[in-house]
This record gives sequence, structure tokens and C-alpha cells, in this order.
Amino acid sequence: MTAVHAGTQEAKLTVRTFTLNNRKEIISKIVREVLVLFKVETVGRQGEADYLQLSVINHRLPDTEDGRVVIESKLMLFDLAGHATSFVRRGTGALDEREGAAVNRLIKLNLYHIFCEELDMPQAPWGILHGVRPTKIVHRWIRGGMGEEDIIERLQSDYACSEAKARVIVPMAFRQLPFLAQSDEKTVSVYVGIPFCLTRCLYCSFPSNILPGKKRIAEFMTVLEKDLLAAKKAIDHYGFRVQNIYVGGGTPTSLPDEAFAEMLNMVYNAFYGPSIVEFTVEAGRPDSITPAKIEMMKRLSVSRVSVNPQTMQAKTLHRIGRQHTPEDVVTMFHALREAGIPHINMDLILGLPGETAEDVRDTMEKVTALGPDDITLHALALKRGSRLRLLMEDQHVELPSDEETRRMSEVAMAYVEKLGMRPYYLYRQGYMSGDLENVGCCRAGAEGMYNIQIMEEHQTIIGIGGAATTKGVDFRRKRMKSSFNAKDLVTYLRDIDIYIEKRRALLDEAYGNPS
Repeated sequence: MTAVHAGTQEAKLTVRTFTLNNRKEIISKIVREVLVLFKVETVGRQGEADYLQLSVINHRLPDTEDGRVVIESKLMLFDLAGHATSFVRRGTGALDEREGAAVNRLIKLNLYHIFCEELDMPQAPWGILHGVRPTKIVHRWIRGGMGEEDIIERLQSDYACSEAKARVIVPMAFRQLPFLAQSDEKTVSVYVGIPFCLTRCLYCSFPSNILPGKKRIAEFMTVLEKDLLAAKKAIDHYGFRVQNIYVGGGTPTSLPDEAFAEMLNMVYNAFYGPSIVEFTVEAGRPDSITPAKIEMMKRLSVSRVSVNPQTMQAKTLHRIGRQHTPEDVVTMFHALREAGIPHINMDLILGLPGETAEDVRDTMEKVTALGPDDITLHALALKRGSRLRLLMEDQHVELPSDEETRRMSEVAMAYVEKLGMRPYYLYRQGYMSGDLENVGCCRAGAEGMYNIQIMEEHQTIIGIGGAATTKGVDFRRKRMKSSFNAKDLVTYLRDIDIYIEKRRALLDEAYGNPS
């Protein structure tokens, strides 16, 4: 049988209805992940479609003699005349795999193979590795004693991951080991969220607010101080050692000079000490930075600053709602270097509207010429809350194809490697262009400790400020739980006592009362 629209990265299969023989939320979620991966769209009973119905039926068969899970998956396609064609795939779990995990993985893997092998859909670079943190699987296998080549082979067989991607994340995971070893149960990081920006970028779905007036900023600073002091009290109570401070947002440097200085002083006085390895501030973009802010960061021992041009194409900056030029980025970078900031990170986005691989080549020429210590390459993640998503639906704004976005990634990685940088942390999001990833690359010795810790979830992160998340690692039960501050600024300011109590309860559950 020949699939409709198969053979390119833009392959799409449209059906009027979709059915699944299991109502469990997790099963529905993982099946729909595969459908999204292959751009299968349900258009309704009246919509124009390639097929009348797509049905997925999964059954668990008797386990093997050695106790491994066996799953059989059937995909049925009903053509517009009502005739059905069925495809069946059977998979067997691994001996070291938890039962539930095996069931979920095998359903995804079976369906993935049906789409690729029977319906001639293009293989995805990451296969069925849709989770945010694919390296967590690698770390689990490392702890189990597996070597690098064995893990690379298993990623390909168990998750249909391409060899190229496997050879990115496996060496990366091994390189992370000495950094993760610097943290124990009482080592934490602090995240401070400043939820303001000067403008909202076209693609942005983050919970940030356009910078308000003086009165609202003053109110935020008062509440932030209360949040900070409560977090400091908790850190002292549990005997934590703060390893990293990360001030993010939003764009923290969007605050006026006086408020920025007040905020940074509060953070420094509350948490800075001899155990600090890294103190990061996201400076974001040039229109938010001033000499006074740079001087304040230098005076308070900020060791890492993020400069996020996203692109060095003037036309794209205008298109996405940024009020600065590529030349402004260069000026800002040199100012930070001259101030003696030890590490400067630069963030770029691949897959922005209207761009090509040649635009990315030009951007990489300009960025690498500056000599940053760390370059993070983000694949555009198209979120429901972004204006870009709405424009695509209402005004048919087009993005680069998946194939073109992957060419962008190849071009960017070639420049990064030419600088002698290697990947050191990676994470994925839903709806990423080209089914790619966000990957941080740096020169030796410039690894961002906070980036490694938060992505691998080996360490408790104390979240403070607007839209911040506290992630508490329960080392006794080997699990992580989270508490969330409100994304909405008005709610955060009004209900700060509730969020402080939620954080306290979370830490108490994870750590109990200190002896």
C-alpha cells in the first residue's frame, strides 16, 4: 500500500476520525505523540481527508519465559469507501525495563515502525525519544554498567534513535559525570524569575509581561524580597549549600537600572557565598542592557551572562519583534567582555520564519567571530500561546521546512565544532522544528553547571519569583516533585504566601526535619 504524501519531511496524512482501544490517559498521550510526529491530522467528519478513519489497537500478549513484556500493535486505515487495511507489529521489552515503561515504549516503537516501514513515512532523527531529557535514559544505563558503544546501539534498537543523535547524547552524558558528582543531597541551586520583557517576541510562549510602570515594579520588588527571604530561611533550615544562582525570566535586565541593582543586591546578599560555583544573569538582548547594569553584575561577581541575539539577520529581528540590530549585539558583547565577565553565552534559534540555511550560515559567521564561550542552538518550538502560532493559522505565515531546519542545524553545528566546542547539555520540547533539539555547546572549561543540573534533575532547584518552579529531589524515594509559582503576575503578587507555603511543604516532604 502506498501512503499519501509520503517521502518528504512535510508528509501529512489526514483522516476524518481516529479511534484508540484504550482510554488510559498515558496510552492516549503516547499514541498521539506518534501521530503528531508523522503529522497525522484528524479533520472531522465533514473535512477533506485521505482516509475515513485511522484506528490503533494495542494488546499485551503473554510475557516471555524470562519475564519480558510483549506488546502487539495494530494500525487500521479505512479508505473513503470504507475498506480497511491493517498493519501489525509486535515488540518485546528488555530485562532491565520496568513493566509500565516497557508497555509505553513498545506501543510507541511498534507504531513508529508501522509508519516508517509500512506507510513509507520519513524516519525521525530522535525516533520515539520525545521526552524533554533524553540523556536521563543514558545516565540510567551508565549507572547499570553499560559502556558507550552498547548504549549507542541500544538507543537505536529500543528507541529508533538515529546513530547521529545517539553519538551526540551518549558522549555528552559521560562528560557530565564529573559535574554531577560535585553535587550531593544538600547541594542546591537557586533560580530567580524576573517575568518582564521590553517587548514580546513573535514566537514567545513564556509567562512574561511587558515591563510595567514604577508602581507595579515597586510592588513586585517588595513581594520578591519576601519570597527571597523565605527561600533563604528554608536553605538555612535544611543546611543546604547553594552551588549555582541563576537569574532568568523574562529578561531580568529589562528592569530599570535602579530596580535591577536592588534585585541583584538582594539575590547576592541572600545566597552568595563560598560554595557558589556559578552566578548567571540572562541579559537577553541589547536594548535591555546599560553600562550601569554591566558594572553592577561585575561588582557582584556574576560569572556568566547570556546574550541572546536569536539571529543576526536584521530582517528577521524586525519580523519577530526585536527592537535592536545585529550591530547592537556586537556592541553589547564587547562591553561585557571588556568588563571582565568570565563566561558569555549566546543563544540562537533555528527555524525562524523566513530564514534559510544560508541565513544561519551568515549568523554563525558573525557570532563565532565574537568568540563566545558557549553557544546554545535552539530549534524553534511552536507553542499554542505564541503570536506566531496564531499568525500561521490566521495569516498563513510559513516556517522553513523540517528539511531546511535540519540543514540549518548541520550548518550551525559545523561552525560550533570549528570553534572547538562540544555539546554538554541538551533538552527537547514539543512541536520542535525539524524534530530537533536545544543543545548547549561550549569550549572546554566553560560548561554551565546550572544547565547540567537542571536538565539532568540530579539536584534540588529552589524557585523564587514570577513563574518560577521549585524542583525538590527526594533522595530517599528516588523521585522529584515540583511546586509552581503563578505564571500570572497579579496572582503571584496577591498569593505569595500560598506559594511560599507550597515550597516549604515540598522541601519538608523531600528532606524531612533536619537532625
